[in-house]
Amino acid sequence: MGDKHSVRFEPVGIEIEVDEDQTILRAAAEQGVQLMHGCKEGQCAACKSFVLEGEDIELDSYSTFALPDYEKEEGSTLLCRAHAYEDLVIELLNYDEEIIRSGLPLRKGVAEVVLNEPVTPDMRHLVLKLVEPDEIKFFPGLYLDLTIPGTTESRSFSMANTPDREGRLFEFVIKIYPDGQFSQYLATTVEVGDRLDVEGPFGTFTLRESRTSDLVFVGGGAGLAPVLGLLRSMAERGVDRRTTFYYGVRTRQDLCFEDEMHAFEDRLPGFRYVPALSEADGDEDWDGETGFVTDVLKRGEQDLKGREAYVCGPPPMVDAAIPLLQDLGVPTEHIFYDRFTTTGDPEGAD
Repeated sequence: MGDKHSVRFEPVGIEIEVDEDQTILRAAAEQGVQLMHGCKEGQCAACKSFVLEGEDIELDSYSTFALPDYEKEEGSTLLCRAHAYEDLVIELLNYDEEIIRSGLPLRKGVAEVVLNEPVTPDMRHLVLKLVEPDEIKFFPGLYLDLTIPGTTESRSFSMANTPDREGRLFEFVIKIYPDGQFSQYLATTVEVGDRLDVEGPFGTFTLRESRTSDLVFVGGGAGLAPVLGLLRSMAERGVDRRTTFYYGVRTRQDLCFEDEMHAFEDRLPGFRYVPALSEADGDEDWDGETGFVTDVLKRGEQDLKGREAYVCGPPPMVDAAIPLLQDLGVPTEHIFYDRFTTTGDPEGAD
């Protein structure tokens, strides 16, 4: 372990102690301070902040799309890659006090595979049951890191379920990439009974419980998973907030959990599910929406003032949805998002 330094976050006035061997984001999470973040790999910019005091900071490798050189020179940094070598004062540019102060402690554990089955040609439904410790607490919409067996590398996947009473069940919808190290392991090797090392919870993509405004969800591909967790939680607790879920995929065979999605229309007051196919050509039986999901959102909504928006999926979709939602009247501070970046891609690639 290295020397320790204090890091104070403004304007919230929270101070933590950070070891030089830790990133600032990691140290905060271990101390129950849930800062805004996404990929934890320097790709998505969700944790971008500004250094008010102190200069001795070193960054692990990151994408210059997330932190351009000129922004770094002006004092910006990525908390997920930053190591403090002196006391610092950091201005949080993207924060939510409700989330910061409700952070859950990180825990490591071992989980057993109880289900691994395809739900579309390139997505898997994975369910794990915790073996040890007794529980890992999480909020719907958050994610776990799963370690690739035989390596020290991990991959992050959002949970699609709500916490069970024992805090021991985790459900995922995972996209299979042809060259993906974990996803190919999942597609070709994982069997029921196998065990995986897990750690979490991470993320901030969870429902802001102190608010009562109506909601709009926008998702694409495996971005279905955390939204499914939020909708299940709302249905279980009888949350009465009018909600629309715009979900984009390429073809009809890429849709999954359709029966459950339509069932939410009866379980949640005012819920509307709007699936959209970007490649519907030749599908004469499809009478639903076509085009990119952001185009469908633009056609379907004229005014979203007073709503909160949750956006989850591949970076191009998220980056297109955010300004559109702003144009439709959703304040920036009421847009919550999770970019599903992939590990090992070239800088800025999805």
